[in-house]
Parts: sequence; C-alpha cells; structure tokens
Amino acid sequence: MTLPARAAAPAPLPGSPGSDRDRQWWRDAVVYQVYPRSFSDSDGDGMGDLPGITARLPYLRDLGVDAIWLSPFYTSPQNDGGYDVADYTDVDPRFGSLTDADEMIAAAHALGLKVIVDIVPNHSSSEHVLFQQALAAGPGSPERDMYVFAEGRGEHGELPPNNWTSIFHGPAWTRLTEADGTPGQWYLHIFDTSQPDWNWKNPRVHELFQDVLRFWLDRGADGFRVDVAHGMVKPEGLPDAAVNAEGLIDIPEGEVPVYFDNDGVLDIYREWRPILDSYEGDRMMVLEAWIPEHRLPLYIGDEKAHQSFNFGFLQARWGVETMRAAIEKPLALADAVDSPTTWVLSNHDVIRHATRYGFAPDHRFGEGLSREEIPDAELGLRRARAATLLMLSLPGAAYLYQGEELGLPEVADIPDELREDPSHKRAGVPGRDGCRVPLPWERDAPAFGFSSTAASWLPQPADFAELAADVQEGVEGSTLEMYRAALRLRSELGLGRDDAAVTFLEDLPEGVLGVSRGDVRVLVNTSDVEVPLAEAGGSTAPAGAELLVASGPLPADTLPADTAVWLRTR
Repeated sequence: MTLPARAAAPAPLPGSPGSDRDRQWWRDAVVYQVYPRSFSDSDGDGMGDLPGITARLPYLRDLGVDAIWLSPFYTSPQNDGGYDVADYTDVDPRFGSLTDADEMIAAAHALGLKVIVDIVPNHSSSEHVLFQQALAAGPGSPERDMYVFAEGRGEHGELPPNNWTSIFHGPAWTRLTEADGTPGQWYLHIFDTSQPDWNWKNPRVHELFQDVLRFWLDRGADGFRVDVAHGMVKPEGLPDAAVNAEGLIDIPEGEVPVYFDNDGVLDIYREWRPILDSYEGDRMMVLEAWIPEHRLPLYIGDEKAHQSFNFGFLQARWGVETMRAAIEKPLALADAVDSPTTWVLSNHDVIRHATRYGFAPDHRFGEGLSREEIPDAELGLRRARAATLLMLSLPGAAYLYQGEELGLPEVADIPDELREDPSHKRAGVPGRDGCRVPLPWERDAPAFGFSSTAASWLPQPADFAELAADVQEGVEGSTLEMYRAALRLRSELGLGRDDAAVTFLEDLPEGVLGVSRGDVRVLVNTSDVEVPLAEAGGSTAPAGAELLVASGPLPADTLPADTAVWLRTR
C-alpha cells in the first residue's frame, strides 16, 4: 500500500449541491465554541472580552471553521459564568459594549464566519429587573407571575412546594422574606439560587423572548444555541418527583427529572421558528437538550428547531462497539426528521476529551476532575486526536470547543478559592472550571498571550506553554496542524454532506473501527496493539490508497494503537 505524506487536493464526494436545502450552511458547518471569559483579553484585566475575540477571528478563519458560537456575554453578575443573565439585550461591561458586539459580528461576516449566540430562556439572573420587580410587588401580582412562585407546604408554609432538587445540588426552591419581614413564598431555581426560573405559562414571557430573538437577529446573529432547551415548561401542578427506597429522587437511567422535557417546550420552538425563517440567510437554532434519544425527533423539524446536540457521541466510551453505536443511532434519528445530526466531543460543561480518554474506558467520572484522578496525558491526547478525525469524517455539523485544537487537557489543580462553578460552591465538587481555563496563545508572553498582564481569571498551568498556538503553528504533526488539515480536507471532500452514506466496514481486526464515506475510508484502531495498515483496511483499502491525514505517526505501514487515518481508495 502506497502511503504518501499528504495527498493532493482530493475530489469531493459524489453528488453536487443544488437545492436550497443543500445550501443551508448549518447542515454541515464546523462551529467553534468561544467561551468569552477565557478566549482572549484585549484590555489586560485578566478576563476575555469581545474585542479580544474580534482580534483572533483570523486565527479561526485559518483554522478552517465555518461559524463561531459564543457563550453568553450579556449583562450578568457572573454567578454561573454568564448563564445568569440580567439583561438579554446588552453586553456586560466586563466583555465590552454593544458596539463591540456589532463590530465582532461584522468582522466575522467579513471573514466568512457565521455567528451563533447563546440564549438562556429557562431562567434569568436574580438581578434581572423583572425579578426585582417581582420581589417588590408581592404575592399574586402580575410581576410575580413572570417567574415560578408558589406557596410552601406545612402548617406555616415552611416546607418547599415540592421535593425537587437543583442541578447544582440542594433544594430547587428558596423562600423569600417579604417586604414586611415575614416569611413568604418560595421561588423555583432549577439551577443556582441566583437563577430564578421564568414562568412560561405567562404570555408576557413568550413576548419577551421573541423580542430578544429579534434584537440579536437584527444585529446580524446567524443563529442561537438554546441553553437548557428542554427545561422551560414545568409539569402542571408542580408534582413531587418519584423517590427510591432511600427517599432520594429516583431518575431511571436514560430518563430526565420531572421538570424537564415536558411537551409544552415544543410549542415554544414552533413560535420561534417563523421568526428565524422571516430573516434572510438561513438563521438557525441548535438545542442543548439532554433528553432521551427517542424524544429528539419531537424537537427537530421544519416547524421546530433545526438541530440538537448529539451528546451520545460525546459520552461514548473508547471502543468499537460503543463508538459505532454512538454514530448509528443519531444518524437514524437524523433520517427520521430529515435533519443532519451534530457531533461534539467537548464543551464548557464537560471534562475535555483529551483528558477523558486518558482513563480506562470504564472509568466513572464525577462532577469535574478531582486532583486525585491522574490521567495518562499522552494516551488521552492520542485518543482525542483519533476521535476527532472520526468525528470530522461524519455527515452533519461538527462543534469544536475552544482549545481542543491545541490538545488542551482538563485542569484539575485549581485552588478551591478561585473556583467559580456553582456546583463547587454549593456541594464542594470540582465542577466545570477545569475546562474553562484561559487559552495559551504565546509560549513566552504573560498569561501565555491570553492577556497583557501576568494574571488570568483562572490560573493557567505551566504545561500550557508547550501547547500554545505559536508553538504548534506550522509544526508538522502538531495537534493544531492536524485540525487544520482535517478541516481543510473535510471541506474539500464534502464530508459534512450526506451525499455518500456512512457504511461500517466489516471483517476488520479486533479493535479496529472502519467507516466508508464514498471514496474515503476512515480507520480507527481502538486496541492497544498495532495492526498492519493493509490488514486494517481489508479489501476496502487496495494497494495505491492515498493517505489523506493521520492522527499520529504511521511507522512501517502500520496503524498504531489509538490512531486514526483517512484513506482515499481511488
């Protein structure tokens, strides 16, 4: 088998786009998630901002992505990293101004990049003016009806209205002290106490968010990522959740708490879709919906949302059977709703995949990475690179998380007093700060180029120096250059489109996962031994196959353990 170092520009997969549906950018886009606090700091205060993002947009263009998705940059006390929004139509001064947002969107569009912004419709910040008005207005008022307030149980209302617990631990209800100093009603917060839930039974809440959508669409946003997209509508009567024999809330595997995934949520997307469709440019929305797979088709379609994140692929353990199942199931669901699936390996809420893959496949993670959990960093990065090549070969949209193109690991060694995740503050778990550490841009600069000062809002570990973007730039075999090569080939080959079916290759050596995409063969060796490359490809990889890209070195025509390749067979 002939394996040149890099093939010439390959021909695209069979089929050529022609219909409006083929031209919808979001169907096969590669979207790069920017966590604004940690991307790039322009003013030296140790926290990232919008001008910092604007200055780095050429880097993202050169990386080869099609769009950026920004986590919230709205006015917020930052009790939950900006997902506690105090004003949905303004920019937090930490990040800049509305003018900065306009300039960022315009600069992205000038570079050919689409812009997706976060919308947080399940809850607001307790500092939102409407919640403050609700507190002042008192029980039974129109102001209180904007949020979920309820009377307590017990003789004097001293018990919560039901037994629901918060995603961030502890009860999901907090009792107010009324203006006259007496104990009063309880308000619902599925997340932090500073994040009261909106009452989506109130038409005014619907009108509020329709206006928010139009505000950002008018400013040029190309789409929305919907936070907690399965959460807004609560079950009638606010019933107790079922409990197990120990009296703890019982959520069967594969199911969700009683306050999630209620059918009324679907009506919200039916309201929103015509608003997006009324704007030019194929505006879209992608849902963060942690729901049972069989429910997903209810959320997606021509009159509902465009996409939902496929978290099954992110959660798949390293191995042929688990990874194959994590591909087959979402592709079947995508066919059912005539919408492309999405693929994602990391985001701001999960342990980075360069670290997750550094543990045994059966390792059970808690909430964040503890200091006692020591991964095999080299193994984790090898597997992460291989999994990325598999992901980028699949049809549909791919979502990347900032820094994964540098091979950044999860950071466990963060002083507790610097951690900001609400789960850490409420329950003492490590939380999600470890995947939110600011990026390293330059090895020899203060804060590794993230900021002009020597301090960043979360400390960067010393080993970030060798992973900095300037260290990897132009270096053959670096993680950054592998991503660039794979993204270039994905675009040139049209791998994101569904012109060629995904066919799984059979009769391969144990531990080798093989996928056919037209003339492209993708092989992933998940075993711990190398296999001859010709044998790994079987009859589907004849002599003369061209090596398009590999996740690691291929000594002596072998496919090493924890390595992936793309081959072209004609």
